[in-house]
Amino acid sequence: MEVYQHFRKEEQPFIDQVLSWKDQVERSYIPKLTDFLDPREQEIVQMLLGTNHDELQAAAFGGSEYSERKRMVIAPIYESITEDMFQVELLEASYPEKFVSLEHRDVMGAFLSQGVKRKKLGDITAADGKIHLLAAGEVVPFIKMNLTSIKKSRISFKEQPLTSLVTEKKAWKEYDKTISSLRLDTVVKEIYGVSRKDAAALIQKLLVKVNYRVVDDVKFQLQEGDMLSVRGKGRSKITAIRGRTKKDKIKMTAAILQ
Repeated sequence: MEVYQHFRKEEQPFIDQVLSWKDQVERSYIPKLTDFLDPREQEIVQMLLGTNHDELQAAAFGGSEYSERKRMVIAPIYESITEDMFQVELLEASYPEKFVSLEHRDVMGAFLSQGVKRKKLGDITAADGKIHLLAAGEVVPFIKMNLTSIKKSRISFKEQPLTSLVTEKKAWKEYDKTISSLRLDTVVKEIYGVSRKDAAALIQKLLVKVNYRVVDDVKFQLQEGDMLSVRGKGRSKITAIRGRTKKDKIKMTAAILQ
């Protein structure tokens, strides 16, 4: 299919899913609500539908304008899309921060151990004795009933209005780089200031994600727009590929989350 040529091979199953949603809405004229999608998946939906689509529209919402993971509604162009159509709920719980230290992965692990699928959860924050979790409305009753402890700390999730969500706009700082190639190990080395050997080790230990998915191939070729994360070292993204130098080096602009 011609549409595949604009995407990576590993993205094809999701492309097929989006095309199925598109066909479903076109045939039934009934809006389609997705699970939570990461930013790359949201981008793919918008690319496949197109900004000038005559029959369909797509909108995303994850709890606030700064939410990263969002649910999307694909609807006929004449449909009025409202916030309540996304069925995003905010759950809040407190924990004794003097006695227990909770991180995002602790909360996530507790949910997954209960059988809650990642796609049913939006952004998660755990700080200052408070957990904020954005979840699909259909799993909220299950979460409230079954998730009663994290790391041996008793907790109780309660629904809160989205207006009480603590939001923080992410700040990115851009840097211009000159690199020999767009191989993953080369880019990780340059952005994070580690040796080529250490960059390869991080990748092989499954500590590096590209567009929110673990990549274990040091030769993986990156592209403009790719998001990277290295466990313990933060997140970055390739914001621009600006051509080549006279010595055939690649001119790249990267942004690092502060």
